[in-house]
Amino acid sequence: MNLESFYLICFLVGFMLSLVAFVLQGFNFHWSEGHFHFHSDAGGHAGGAHGHGGNAHHGADMSKFNFSTLTAFVTWFGGSGYLLNKFTGLWGLLGLVLASLAGMAGAGIVFYFLAKLAGRDHTLKSADFDMIGVLGRVSSTVMPAGTGEMVFSQNGARRAASARSDDGLAIARDVEVVVTRFENGIAYVRRWEELSR
Repeated sequence: MNLESFYLICFLVGFMLSLVAFVLQGFNFHWSEGHFHFHSDAGGHAGGAHGHGGNAHHGADMSKFNFSTLTAFVTWFGGSGYLLNKFTGLWGLLGLVLASLAGMAGAGIVFYFLAKLAGRDHTLKSADFDMIGVLGRVSSTVMPAGTGEMVFSQNGARRAASARSDDGLAIARDVEVVVTRFENGIAYVRRWEELSR
């Protein structure tokens, strides 16, 4: 086997393994303790892009030597080595060094993007979605003993919820309200001006 064939095989093996890993990550195959585990992931998360166990700093903890960076290294090493050997006629050792540098660059790029994706994960806390104490504005008049609607911002997003008056009195549109309790998907609210006195 000559050097050109070696580079070509490295490229093809790295590319095929990368392709297989990309396809299988949607099925959430995980390797642990010498066995493959399959987890159905109907939520559409990519297996390599979300933190397991709710680790908020998964991107910081991710090893630089993982399957994705290894396959990227082998692919870039093989592809650049093949091109250097085929078209430039560089001396074998110099071509090997340049192909290795290209492989490290490819692995570094893949690691950077994976770390960025993993760094976006964060642990959901119930306090982030607790409705009690949320300040909002009535968007559809709350009739006496009836249901209206309120809009509010929570966890960086604008949301809406069904609202009822906590004291049974009507609340006009555009009045600021505070949620005092939340039951069965309905926010029971009081006027902000009453509570701020």
